[in-house]
Amino acid sequence: MSTLMQASRQWSTRPPEERFTSLPAMRAKLEQLRANSRAAVFSSRQLGVIPTDDNAGILIEGPSGHTAAPTNWAFGQLATLSGAPAAYLRSLPAPLAADCLNYGLKVERDATDTGVLLTRGTEGLELRAATGPRYGRIWNVDVVRALEERFGDGVTGDFRVPGEWGRTLEKVTTANTTLFAGDRDMFVFLADEVNRIELPGRRDGQTGQLARGFFVTNSETGASALKIKTFLFDYVCANRIVWGAHELEEISIRHTASAPDRFLEEAAPALLEYSRASASNVSNVLRSAQASKLEKVDAFLSSRFGPRIAERVKAVHMTEEGRPIETVWDAVTGATAYARSIPWTAERVEFETLAGDLLDEVAA
Repeated sequence: MSTLMQASRQWSTRPPEERFTSLPAMRAKLEQLRANSRAAVFSSRQLGVIPTDDNAGILIEGPSGHTAAPTNWAFGQLATLSGAPAAYLRSLPAPLAADCLNYGLKVERDATDTGVLLTRGTEGLELRAATGPRYGRIWNVDVVRALEERFGDGVTGDFRVPGEWGRTLEKVTTANTTLFAGDRDMFVFLADEVNRIELPGRRDGQTGQLARGFFVTNSETGASALKIKTFLFDYVCANRIVWGAHELEEISIRHTASAPDRFLEEAAPALLEYSRASASNVSNVLRSAQASKLEKVDAFLSSRFGPRIAERVKAVHMTEEGRPIETVWDAVTGATAYARSIPWTAERVEFETLAGDLLDEVAA
């Protein structure tokens, strides 16, 4: 079992204007952002950097002479393109930082095509992203629209903003929501805590109940890939930490040129399948895993994780469950428990996904 902190980190750091109490409200905001945005590709030689009149910041000047103020994220991307550390540039006076960026973009580095994302706001034109020319943008509003079509408003359907300690929220507010979006990225956490899955002999021989949930993250500015993570869990606390989670599956789509097509071909159908799956179907898979006795535990684990990791998985299962691994479900439990000891997020997620794949073998 795992403790998932992603939603809690979002909940603890997002400002009020990036918190939403329903998917329709979130979509409306992102639709406005999309309508006021346009993408273009320029040579890095065509981009210039100038200090603001008060020397308190910088502006990016395009070939037409129009200027845009870079967001903190876009500034970091420009620094990377120019070959200078962003943290160092931020410590310099604006005129000197502009000179350093111009030198990198126009002289030091080879000319490259640069994809820019410009958004018209209340304070003028804003540069939200500076990426490669073949960046395959999946717009945040398209992701939220797909969620809304399949799961409703995120407040009244089966899948909704999760409750606290298993109790349904009386009202979704900005203080307890799990729907977040800003000018850089978005995060959605929905769960079905009503149609729980009963699992006999889950812990200490007692029947346990698991809820279904999922995270969806995306960035239209190059901050992260589109990711859909589905899992089962015990409950969510008031700090939006997911307790007792079993990882099942993760889809990740990088923003390459084919990303928009892959979203339509892979991610959207996966969301539809998850929305239609009944609790009884999931329960049958888990019960099958519980009933699937392993005659050769060492061989089963070693063939999937390697001998060294197999021993660690067995050891952590014995420590946490008080008995050796006997079934496929035990193997999943031990593997996800071992994953908590992996300090690197990418490797931990990869291992948790491998653990979840064991259930697919039972369902096949």
